[in-house]
Amino acid sequence: MTNPSSPRPTHLADPINEKDHVLGPPSAPVTLVEYGDYECPDCLNTQPIVAELLKRHGNDLLFVFRHFPQSSVHPHASAAASAAEAAAEQNKFWEMHETLFKHQKEFGDIDLSHLALRLGLEIYKFESSLGQDLHQRRIAADYQSGLRSGVKGTPTFFINGMRYEGKIGVDELAAAIESAAK
Repeated sequence: MTNPSSPRPTHLADPINEKDHVLGPPSAPVTLVEYGDYECPDCLNTQPIVAELLKRHGNDLLFVFRHFPQSSVHPHASAAASAAEAAAEQNKFWEMHETLFKHQKEFGDIDLSHLALRLGLEIYKFESSLGQDLHQRRIAADYQSGLRSGVKGTPTFFINGMRYEGKIGVDELAAAIESAAK
């Protein structure tokens, strides 16, 4: 157990690995890691920011998304993360990632299988995959990695392994990415 008076970690505890969901070239000089929750309104608001950063920085930026569902305040976040992992088995993680955020306000009413069908996923494979312990372990591993890295809420960003503490805006994050690239 950590001492509550000890300083919060500022470094990414677990390095990027082959299990991470990434966009961009592994050789990029800057890596942006987001710990996010599919039901978090602030995470929804950061999606266009991340898209703009990827557009602006092209091959100079690797983006990594890690799950940090805050189930105590977002009751559908873990199920949504499982849906993203089930879609990943059919090479559609990023498509499901975007779809989950687009339909965030409907989580209480929408069947995740309908989202999978819209993406053209093989539905029986998707549904049988949803309940797998493998996905739950993966999501829990991301969550624990976040805790070890000092993540307390979402979204939390790390740039080249250091927690980003500034305002979450396109210009502010772009400036931090450009500084990290030097």
